[in-house]
Amino acid sequence: MEQSAANSWLDAYAPAQIAMRVREVGVTKATMPVLTMFALAILAGAFIALGSLFFTMTMTTGTTGQPPAFGLMRLAGGLTFSLGLILVVVGGAELFTGNNLIAMAWASGRVTTQQVMRNWGWVYLGNLVGAVGTAVLVWLAGVHTMSDGAVGETMVQIARSKIALDPVSALARGVLCNVLVCLAVWLCMGARSVTDKILAIIFPITAFVACGFEHSVANMYFLPIGVALAAGTSAPLSVTGALSNLALVTLGNVLGGTVLVALVYWSVYLRNSDQPA
Repeated sequence: MEQSAANSWLDAYAPAQIAMRVREVGVTKATMPVLTMFALAILAGAFIALGSLFFTMTMTTGTTGQPPAFGLMRLAGGLTFSLGLILVVVGGAELFTGNNLIAMAWASGRVTTQQVMRNWGWVYLGNLVGAVGTAVLVWLAGVHTMSDGAVGETMVQIARSKIALDPVSALARGVLCNVLVCLAVWLCMGARSVTDKILAIIFPITAFVACGFEHSVANMYFLPIGVALAAGTSAPLSVTGALSNLALVTLGNVLGGTVLVALVYWSVYLRNSDQPA
């Protein structure tokens, strides 16, 4: 009996149990006081920005020597970017993309559309404040001057590549990104320890970064700092283009997280149990 209890504690939650846990967490998130929600959202924006900065440093090759192989470099960048979601999940914060899973509680009739929109609106705004605030601190710290300015060049190049995406690509990359982000959060809900959660995060997040998918909250950091550093140069970046990218990626993130993860899993595991008797 004792051995059975120990095994139960060590085993991950089953998918059906994860679905119920995600639903109940969604209710908690949707009914959270606004001040708490907004403060935790600012933290999440800052955490994702720190992961984005770590990614930038990893992707900077400098001016000497041969750059590493493309695939290995993307893999390293994805691993370092994972810091952001690790801080969000383990440290505790409210991230817009992960909160798209609240759609499970909405589909179950546990929260209203107004409560979902309230959460998404305040969390999105808080994420924006945290990400832009971190970008300002990074700029003031002069991080872009490291490696003889190569870090700043990487920051500009990252923003330029995002703005250059055509609308369909930006939308599709946003969809694919949040499928993996929400799956990472889903896997974390099946974990029982901090170590389990970290391992659950690393592979999906590394995959989306390595594949070049688009994350709206990360872009809240990447785009402002890239636009700021390119301002006054011979090739400035378009603010309108940056806003367009952010809007399209945000829409893609919502579609990927709500439709392809939250509502699919709700249909599989909760649809029948949520039907009235």
